[in-house]
Amino acid sequence: MKHFPLIIVLASIYILTALGTHTSACTSAIVGADRTLDGRILMWKHRDTGTEHNFVDRVAATDSTLAFVALFNGGDSLLLEAWTGMNEAGFAIMNTASYNLAPDTAVIKDREGIIMRRALEKCRSLADFETLLDTLARPMGVQANFGVIDTSGNGAYYETDDRSYRKYSIEDTDSHVLLRTNFSVSGNDTDGMGYIRYENASHLLEPYIATSTVTPEVFTEQLSRSFWHSLLGRDFAAGGDKWVVDQDFIPRYSSSASIVIEGIRPGESPGLTVMWTALGYPPCAHVIPVTVDEVTDGLRPIAPGWRSPVCSEALRHKQTAFPIKRGSGKRYIDMDVLRTISAEQSVISGAAYRRGREMRREASSKNQD
Repeated sequence: MKHFPLIIVLASIYILTALGTHTSACTSAIVGADRTLDGRILMWKHRDTGTEHNFVDRVAATDSTLAFVALFNGGDSLLLEAWTGMNEAGFAIMNTASYNLAPDTAVIKDREGIIMRRALEKCRSLADFETLLDTLARPMGVQANFGVIDTSGNGAYYETDDRSYRKYSIEDTDSHVLLRTNFSVSGNDTDGMGYIRYENASHLLEPYIATSTVTPEVFTEQLSRSFWHSLLGRDFAAGGDKWVVDQDFIPRYSSSASIVIEGIRPGESPGLTVMWTALGYPPCAHVIPVTVDEVTDGLRPIAPGWRSPVCSEALRHKQTAFPIKRGSGKRYIDMDVLRTISAEQSVISGAAYRRGREMRREASSKNQD
């Protein structure tokens, strides 16, 4: 643990005890710039977690660390664990839990968020992140697929266990697109989770990859709101069903955010990197753009509880879409209600995307002047 100050280690133990373990079933992707409509690399994380509330906040630079913005668990008033984020150098990181890597037998566990915060403080590139992984004390206390992008347009997943990692770069694929849910390609083929969600995402992305028209909206307004089920070959949101069982869709009852980090074109300032952020249950949420210099107040936490008002609003909508509170009721979606809420929130997202892009164009023009 010599690479982390003692106070961070002790505080993280407190947070893990207070907030509980990080049950995770995330769905994610990295899309190379040549497959996107706007010519900018994209990194998406649809987050699932046992911590329903989360918020976004900014951490200022110091003499030895970079400024960054990140997603934090509700209640993490010390901002100790980052779960997706980007820094002033245009470096960005996220993760999905992996359940088929080397057996997790270490006493030290659940340190993914601590490592990602450290990466945001220190790293400017994929090479920097690799150096960080190489120099961390073993066991690292992680079982994860870390997704990373930088301003060069590089993107990769690092399938990481307690003692080692394996890199998978978008440059090594024909499509320049990588997906990860809750299994690792380098892991065994009998364990892991999220295989159906992986196929869901692959199916939904395929036409956009083929035409090089992937946008952030494809993720937040389509995949994160989609109830396509690859095994059953059916879109449960498109049918006339009122009640739908919440099982193996990209959005799940445990979903708490959908975030797309959009990188820059060659020659652009790292400050033009945007984190398109939908907090709360994604089908009931709308997007708000975040930059490393600006976080909308509604995304930031307030007391009591250190929670985001925007996230709390989305969770109130969620409860109307999951109205049965007894027994296993939370497994049943009132799809009639959810369709209406999701459509309304998607309209708000559309307006936010338009405003955010206009602000980026204005900022780009000022930088050129």
